[in-house]
Amino acid sequence: MINKNIFKSYDVRGIYPDELDDRSAFAVGQAFVKLTGCKNVVVGYDARLSSPALFLALTRGLLAQGVKVTSIGQTPTEGLYFAVGSYDFDAGIMITASHNPKDYNGFKMMVKNGNDIVWIRGKDLLSLVVENEIKTDNLKIENLDIWPDYIKHILKFSGNIKPFKIAVDASNGVMGSVIEMVKKHLPCEIIPLNFQPDGNFPNHSPNPLEEGSSDQITNIIKKEKADFGFMFDADADRIFLVDENGQMVSADIVLLLLAKYFLVKNTGKGIAYNLICSRSVPEFIKKWGGVPIRTQVGFVNVREGLIKNGGIMGGELSAHYCFADYFYCDSGMIAFLTLLQIISEEKKPVSEIVKGLTIYAKPLQLTFKTDDSNVVLEKIKQKYIDGKQDYLDGVTVEYQDWWFNLRPSNTEPVIKLTIEAKTQDLLNEKQKELSEFIGV
Repeated sequence: MINKNIFKSYDVRGIYPDELDDRSAFAVGQAFVKLTGCKNVVVGYDARLSSPALFLALTRGLLAQGVKVTSIGQTPTEGLYFAVGSYDFDAGIMITASHNPKDYNGFKMMVKNGNDIVWIRGKDLLSLVVENEIKTDNLKIENLDIWPDYIKHILKFSGNIKPFKIAVDASNGVMGSVIEMVKKHLPCEIIPLNFQPDGNFPNHSPNPLEEGSSDQITNIIKKEKADFGFMFDADADRIFLVDENGQMVSADIVLLLLAKYFLVKNTGKGIAYNLICSRSVPEFIKKWGGVPIRTQVGFVNVREGLIKNGGIMGGELSAHYCFADYFYCDSGMIAFLTLLQIISEEKKPVSEIVKGLTIYAKPLQLTFKTDDSNVVLEKIKQKYIDGKQDYLDGVTVEYQDWWFNLRPSNTEPVIKLTIEAKTQDLLNEKQKELSEFIGV
């Protein structure tokens, strides 16, 4: 039987082959066509070991429904977005599990509606999934080389960049080859780390936020006296900035760097952010003449908020950054090129640039196991009834000098707490207070 748990709120994802196997990939291909009515689908895949097998099974499912299938081969996820947005396709599927451990894989699915790219959520396919034998006839798949057009398009986001010395860690994912194509157009010296695609991810986790993942780039930046560095996750839809001291810059502070740059060029436009970003995010956006667009956690929600409010760009703590000028999709490469320009213009070390945007103690992210998150949320609402509360995603409670958000996970029996305060002492006090109360 096909495992129903692989059909998530935003995509299809699971451990290969225990949860997500070739048969379920074939069924996903068939269900996708039934749901969307698409006729011309483009497919790309990341560097995971299971991606070739899933590509074959998925495309057979698509072909069994009579659609035309085109492959763009191994690509960052943003390459798939570019193909859907730039060519005559009415749908696209990316085979990836993003930053998950190596045993995972999945499908990010989308259709084109006019000039818009619309996400198809995994859970929307479930009612149409039927387990059939995999058909092996009609295996005609066309191939498309997007890279000349992509490079030409992406370089529009490049400008006056200084000849920096920078370290770039591709995490043995799929961004290394793209950086190689782009770097000939840049004045920078690039120190390549883990550019070779390898689904075993032998050097560190495909998730740059995992403990120890940034040790390698930290050491290289210090050893080579690099100006700063960047890390990408496995499918390169997330990008992390690392300063000259080897310290990773918080993604919401990087969002502010990007927001300021885009607001100078687009006065009065909206900037989307999720509600667990630092309170400094909406404060600075307003200060710079922009409109803060507050959304639920999850990149799909940030993107939807950006589209609905006609914003110019958006981002979140997981280091996804999306841009109106890139089909409202996330692009690690646009963030990369833009940050190079920003740092060039500032004429200061990265640590000094971000210091002026870090006006609160660094927010804490904590996770608690719970059998009933609703009970915990109700207790929290009552205990902190004197604070300003809203329920956009779980419960957020604001006070003058601190705030917190408590929200249930969509995928696990846990509840997640984010706390921010003006001072470290107050943050420590509130962490202890909330942790003891939630733990009861």
